[in-house]
Amino acid sequence: MLTVRKSCDRGHADHGWLRSLHSFSFAGYYDPRYMGFGNLHALNEEWIAPGAGLGLHGHRDMEILSYVLSGRLGSRDCSGRVQSVSAGCVQRMAGGEGATHAEFNPLPDQPAHYLQIWIAPRCPGMSRGYAQVPGPADRGNGRLHLLASPQAGPGVLDLQADACVYAGLFDGGNGDELPLDAGRKCYVHLLRGTLQANGHPLAAGDAAFVERERRLALAQGCSAEVLVFDLSAEER
Repeated sequence: MLTVRKSCDRGHADHGWLRSLHSFSFAGYYDPRYMGFGNLHALNEEWIAPGAGLGLHGHRDMEILSYVLSGRLGSRDCSGRVQSVSAGCVQRMAGGEGATHAEFNPLPDQPAHYLQIWIAPRCPGMSRGYAQVPGPADRGNGRLHLLASPQAGPGVLDLQADACVYAGLFDGGNGDELPLDAGRKCYVHLLRGTLQANGHPLAAGDAAFVERERRLALAQGCSAEVLVFDLSAEER
């Protein structure tokens, strides 16, 4: 079964310095139909205005991925250590028993456009950590590439969660297939362009909820950039 949710149906918030589109209930946006999907708790598309940012705040017991689409995303932890994520890269922050940081746009003339993704860990109290890998633009077009999983490897972030995250770029009508376990959940989020998921057309910002399927077939890509999540069916 595959269910499409259109981009325009997402929740939205505009704080001036920060504009957000929420795929699931988050902060001031609440929809009981969209409280997460399996162990995927949040997927927010965000734009931070040039030079703006969010001060020190905490995260606990959550795997957080930041996927930067354009501009640059900066972060500073409570010790003053500063990190920066460029467009086309993905950062993982593991909240563990508690992590405090600030997020900001270090550029004076360009918004920071990125996705922030929250995935529940296997169990509470796991270790904290930061890591960063290149996104799909550095790995070749026409197929899905593994970005994060419980088994780290070259170019693959180590998730302390029962989830795998893939990304791909598709153009010229090409596509790829991913085998699925029918007992798990799969979530597809199209970042740019157009693409078909198991024959269902998707446009930028659309998502597909996939359950009880043996495969995900992506086809007819046109300037498409996509994220695919292989998720535990257990909601945590």
